[in-house]
Parts: sequence; C-alpha cells; structure tokens
Amino acid sequence: MRLPIVDKLEKDLMDSKRELEVDIPKALKTATDMGDLSENAEYKAAKERQMFLESRVSQLQKRISDIVSIDIHRIPKDRSGLGSTMLLKDLDSGQEKTFNLVFPEEVNPEEGKISLASPLGKALLGKQEGDDVQLKFGDKQQEFEVLQVTTIHETLNHSGQQDS
Repeated sequence: MRLPIVDKLEKDLMDSKRELEVDIPKALKTATDMGDLSENAEYKAAKERQMFLESRVSQLQKRISDIVSIDIHRIPKDRSGLGSTMLLKDLDSGQEKTFNLVFPEEVNPEEGKISLASPLGKALLGKQEGDDVQLKFGDKQQEFEVLQVTTIHETLNHSGQQDS
C-alpha cells in the first residue's frame, strides 16, 4: 500500500534535486564568471542555497524511508489511528466536526488535519464509534461523541489501492 504523502514528499525531493543539480551549478557559474568570489554576494547566496538543498534532500530521503517502512497492517482497523477520519458531535451544541489524523507534513488545523503527536491527536487516538472524548481548545473544554471513524484501510481501499 502506498500512502499519498509519499508522492508529495517524492515530488519535493525531485524538485530539490533538480534545483541542486541544475539551477545551483548555473548560479555558481554565473557568480564565478563575475570575478572576485570573496565579495560576491551571488556566489555566497548560491553556496548557502546549495548547503540548504543538500540538507533538505537528505531529510526528505530519510522521511520517505521512514514513512515507507510503516507497517500499515499494524494500524488498527476497528478504531482511530494514523490516517483515520473522525466525525465528532459536540454534546453541548450538537454541532459536528471532522478531524483527520495525519502525518506532521500534512497538518492543517483549518481543514481539520491534525497530527497524532498533538494533544488533540493524542486524545482522539484509539477511539471507536460511540466513544465520548474530552477535547480542549485553548482554555475551553468540550465533550464530543465519536459518530464515525473511517480508518486508513477503508480510505486506501476506496481510492483503488489494495490492502495487501
């Protein structure tokens, strides 16, 4: 099973490698052609960008390796975990909220995408339909009922990927 985040990270990796292997050498050559490198801001900027990209490529390769090595089959199929989408109902207002438990690279609180490492993510981890959960938003505490849990297994199977 291939996780969609891997595609995003691989695109970032390819873009960084292209810049490192194509754009940076051009920028360094242009700066070198200008003469004295000791006071050449363009050369210094290109070298700094080169160092940044080398580090970024290394980080992306490691992160991709880490994610690919995750055994999806160890993520529960009957309760919330990485990749789950949860529909919750506020027990006071009746309002419903949706949260997705995602990798840190995908976090976007405005879209309800939260990391398992966050306090909110930790509170939602391992919950099943019908469970009550206390969530804290700033200084306000709210109680929710879990109405629905869609696990990563269901999501990947519905996107046409096989649960192997």
